[in-house]
Amino acid sequence: MASEEELFANIDALLEEEPQLPPPAERARLREAAGITQARLATALKSTVQTVKNYENGRSEPKSPRLEAYQRLLKGWAAKYPAHAAPAAPAVAPQPEVPQTFTRVPTVEQDEAEPDVGVAVKPVPEGPARPAARPAMSRRPAAKKAAKPAVDPRFPHGPLAVLDGDGSAYAVGGVVLDCPATTVPELVEWTLRESGLGAAKLNRYGKDSDPLIVLTAAAAVKLRLPERLEGHEQRRSLRLPEDHPVVKQVAKAKWQLTQRGFGPWARIYRKAQGRDRQCVQLAILSWGALDERSWPGVSEMEPADIARVLGVYATRVITPRGSPAVSGLELMTALRPPTKAVQDPETGNWVSGHNAGSLGTEPMDPAPPEATPEHPVVVNSGWTGGFLNEEAYQWVRSVDTLSDEECTLPFAVGLDLNTAFLAAAARLVVGLSAPDHFHAPKFNPKIPGSWLVDLSHIELDPRLPSPFTPDGSRPTGPAWYQTHTLAYAQELGYDVHPIEAYLRRETGAYLDPWHDRLKNAYVDTLADMGVTKDLDDRQFLAAMEQHKQNDPALAAVLSAIKATVKGGVGKLRERPQGKRYKEGETWPALARPTWRPDIRAAVISKARVNMHRKLNNMAKMTGLFPLAVLSDCVVYPSPGESPLDFLPYAASGKPQPGGFRLGPTPGLAKLEGVQSMLWAVDLMEQGLNPARHIKGGDAVLEDGE
Repeated sequence: MASEEELFANIDALLEEEPQLPPPAERARLREAAGITQARLATALKSTVQTVKNYENGRSEPKSPRLEAYQRLLKGWAAKYPAHAAPAAPAVAPQPEVPQTFTRVPTVEQDEAEPDVGVAVKPVPEGPARPAARPAMSRRPAAKKAAKPAVDPRFPHGPLAVLDGDGSAYAVGGVVLDCPATTVPELVEWTLRESGLGAAKLNRYGKDSDPLIVLTAAAAVKLRLPERLEGHEQRRSLRLPEDHPVVKQVAKAKWQLTQRGFGPWARIYRKAQGRDRQCVQLAILSWGALDERSWPGVSEMEPADIARVLGVYATRVITPRGSPAVSGLELMTALRPPTKAVQDPETGNWVSGHNAGSLGTEPMDPAPPEATPEHPVVVNSGWTGGFLNEEAYQWVRSVDTLSDEECTLPFAVGLDLNTAFLAAAARLVVGLSAPDHFHAPKFNPKIPGSWLVDLSHIELDPRLPSPFTPDGSRPTGPAWYQTHTLAYAQELGYDVHPIEAYLRRETGAYLDPWHDRLKNAYVDTLADMGVTKDLDDRQFLAAMEQHKQNDPALAAVLSAIKATVKGGVGKLRERPQGKRYKEGETWPALARPTWRPDIRAAVISKARVNMHRKLNNMAKMTGLFPLAVLSDCVVYPSPGESPLDFLPYAASGKPQPGGFRLGPTPGLAKLEGVQSMLWAVDLMEQGLNPARHIKGGDAVLEDGE
C-alpha cells in the first residue's frame, strides 16, 4: 500500500502538470474580445500565425519564455473581458474553411460597422451665441424634401452650408444663418465657433466630419477671392499662387493649408487640441468644385437648393471632401478607421492600436503583377512577368455569329445594371496583409490574390464574351488573374493549375460597411424619387422614365452616389498625374494605405464574373445572346421595345432567377435605351460598341472605342 508521502508526491506531480493557460477556446475568445488578429498576436509573441492557431485549437502549447508572456497577456484580457460578461453570440452560418497558412480577421462587431447611434456625446460648451436661424427664402419653388435625420446636439445646423454674397449661409433643412465674415480667416473662425455645423463620426473609432462651407461666386468675390481661376490645362492643378493676398492672410492668422493648396476644394486647419479638430473644408462653385458630370445642374441652382442636394448626400453618404471619387475613398476610411484606443496590459494606459478589419495606417507595396508599369516595385525590380488585366467588359460580338433570326428582330434593347461595382463589393473578401509569393500553389477560391494560370485551352461559345478577358477574347497563354476569375473557371467545370501566385494571409470583408451605406443611400434616394422596391416590373419601368424629371435635385444626388461608387473603386489604383512624372518615381497616392490595386481588381473581377454568369444563364434559359457589353451595360436583340419582351419569366409571372432582373437595388437592371437592330448591326460592322451609344445620339461622331 502506498505511503502518505508517495500519495502527496503523486498529487504534487499532477498539480505541476495542470495546464497553466485557459482552455484553447477561451484563448481565442479573449483575443477576439480584445480585437486583436492572430497575425498581430504572432508578431507580439515573435512567433507565427500558424503557431497562434495551434495554441487556440489545442494542437500545441507555448514553451518558456513565450508561455509566461502569453499567460500574462491572457490574464490581462480575462480581467477586462470576463466570460460571464460576454453577450451570447447570435447563431451564424459556419465560416468556410481556410487553409492553415491563412487567417481570417474576426468578424467586426455591429457597432464597428454601423453608425455610432447610442454613444453619449459631450454637451456643447458655452461660448458665443449661435447665429439666429431664419427660414430659407429660395428664389425657386421649394422642391420635395427628403426625410430629416436625427439632429446631433453638437451640430444643430447640419453638416454644411452654402454661403452667398449677402452673408446668408444656407444650411440643410431650410435653415439660413447670418454669417458676418468678410475674410477667409473670419469665415473659418465663425464656422468652428458659431455656425453649429459639422457631422458625427460614422464609426465609434472614427472622427467627426469637418464642416463644409460652399462658396457661391458672389461669396468668393466678397472674401477677396477671384471669381474664376484660369490659366491651367488641368482642373486638378487649379490653385491660388502662394503669394496671393488671401493665402498670405490665412498664414498670418496661424491657419494652414494642405499640400493641395487653395484650390476648388480647400482644407484650412490648425493642429487639433485634444479631441477637438480645428478644420474647415471650403468648396468654391465658380472654380468648378462640383463637376457637372457627377453633380448635373447643381452649380446653377439657387443656394438653398444646393444646400439641399449636398445635405442629402452628406447625410446618406458623407460630407463631401472633394470629388465623389475622393469622397468614396474617404468613406472607406471613415467606416473602417485604421486605429482604435486599446489598453496596454502592462501599463494600463490607453494607446493607439490597430483596428481589426481595417487597412492600417501604413501604405503597402503591391505584388509586381498587381502594380502599374510605372510603379517603383516594377521599375526597381525589373519585373517583366506581366500584369493583372482585371478590367470591366468592352466587348462587341462578331457580326459573323449573328443568325438570320436575330437579324430579323426589329429592336436592340440596352440593359444597365445598377451600381454593378457596388453589388460586387457585397461580402467581398479581400486581402488585408502584404502579399506572399508562392510557386505552383494549389488553387483555393477562398484566398484573395493574384494567380498566374494558363486558360488558353478553354473554348467557349463565340456568341458570348470570354469571362477571362476584358475584351472578351480567348486567352492566348499564361496570364495573371484575380481569385474570382479563376473560381468562376472552376464553376464552369474547368481545372485550374496555377504556375505561381501572390496571396495574402490576412483577409476580411473590408468593403462591407462601405457597400451597406452606399446601397442604402442609392435605394433610399430612388425611393424618394418614386422608384420603390414594391413596384412590379411594368411599374418600375414607368417610374424610371419619370424619376429624374420628378426631382432634379435628388437626381443630382443619385448621380453623385453612382460617381462615388465608381470613383472610389478607381481611386484604389490612382495613377500618377502630370507631364513631369517619370517612371519609377513615387506619386502622392502611393502614400495612402487605401492605394490597393488588388482590392480594385477583386471588385472588377467579381463584377465581370457576375455579368458573364447572367449572360450565360440567359443563353440557357432563352436562347438569346448579347450583341455587346460595356462595363455594366448589355445590349440584346429583341422582338419589342421593352425588356419585358425578352427577359425570362416563370408561368407565375415572377422573374426567373439567374438571369437579368429589373429592379431598383444594386445588381438589378434598368432600361438603358432602345434602338433599331439595323442601327446596332451597322455599329458592330464599324467596330463600334452599341452599348456605348444605346441611349441615343450620333454614334459615328462619338467614336470613343
